[in-house]
Amino acid sequence: MFEKITDKLKGALDGVLTPNDGGTAVKQGSGNMAKLPRHRKKFRIVSVGNGLDMTFLLLVVVVLVIGLVMMFSASFPTAYFSKDSSYYFIKRQAGFAVVGLIIMIAVSFVDYHHYHKYAVPVLIGAWLLMLIVIPANWGSDDPKRWLNLGPISIQVSEICKFALILFMAHWSSLYYDKMQTFKYGVLPGLVLILVTSFLLYLEPHYSGIVICGLIVAIMMFLAGVRIFYFVLAAIGGGLIVSVMAVTGKLTYAMSRLDGWGQALTYTDVDMWNTTWQTRNSLYAIGSGGLWGLGLGQSRQKYMYLPEPQNDFVYAIVCEELGFIGAFIILMIFAVLVCRGIKICVKASDKFGTLLGVGLMAQIGLQVVLNILVITDWLPNTGISLPFFSYGGSSLIMLLAQMGIVMNISRSAALEKG
Repeated sequence: MFEKITDKLKGALDGVLTPNDGGTAVKQGSGNMAKLPRHRKKFRIVSVGNGLDMTFLLLVVVVLVIGLVMMFSASFPTAYFSKDSSYYFIKRQAGFAVVGLIIMIAVSFVDYHHYHKYAVPVLIGAWLLMLIVIPANWGSDDPKRWLNLGPISIQVSEICKFALILFMAHWSSLYYDKMQTFKYGVLPGLVLILVTSFLLYLEPHYSGIVICGLIVAIMMFLAGVRIFYFVLAAIGGGLIVSVMAVTGKLTYAMSRLDGWGQALTYTDVDMWNTTWQTRNSLYAIGSGGLWGLGLGQSRQKYMYLPEPQNDFVYAIVCEELGFIGAFIILMIFAVLVCRGIKICVKASDKFGTLLGVGLMAQIGLQVVLNILVITDWLPNTGISLPFFSYGGSSLIMLLAQMGIVMNISRSAALEKG
């Protein structure tokens, strides 16, 4: 099944745009071959096309609304205890959602071809922001991941994720026929991973390293990089991590590994405290049963599960809505991702296909990793659930990225629904 999906994606990429000697591109199909302008042609800033895909828009709104409801249900006890207002987190998250929706609609009118020329500046800007964040937070006991701007904080890794997808889509669309070579296919991705990983290591933000590394790997795979290079990268990455672990350079990461897979194993007091969050996550998931305790009826959110509005919000979903409700939400996520990929495969050029598929892959990737974390299949490393976990930077960036996919849908050869 997986091979069929990847073959279909690569087949779509191979048939979307083929450069010719005339400075134009030819769209391949069963009928007459129509010439399409390359990205170097001046495009209008506003692109309406044939209208955006209403099915995709509806799915985004549905996921957002469900996410807001569940985040509020999970957060109000903690908000009342720590902020003296049960509505503290939901009011802020709703505000972020409104801003994000406005940006999403505005971005959906901006012709995505313009992002070609901003790929390099956006990437460099994201790296510079991470460089600013690190010294700006020296002296803090918390990881240095946020850029504080008065009343708001920006998690710059969220910008970096988009920057990596944008640059890889830009580069791969320019050199698609050469992506199987080391110079054009492997070296740029390797530089991206090494520089980004080093900056995230200084924060430290190891879950960010994992997500950003997987995002670049996915983009390279879609662009046609040979599997042989991925095997070499996995071996090299394993050796680097092993050396760093032996030399004591991964102290923060190793502390996160303590207790992994032992949440329900009662050994000593230290292990009991270390696995507190994961254990209560498993209690929440297990107590939900088939149908759940009912919306708002979670017990674990009452100071048992720390900060349930963040990375472990899906555990509260399982407790309140049960297996059936949690499964339905996962299916909505799956339909959203599949619809987005279907739109982008039908884009008018490789850049649109790679950019859109990369943005949707980020959502699918984070959903899978978040569920693996809350069920103790992965160490507790702080991976948020898209549209559900509390956080303005993540929500606004996600909605803006959905706006880009909507703009791609305006010119995609897809029946709008």
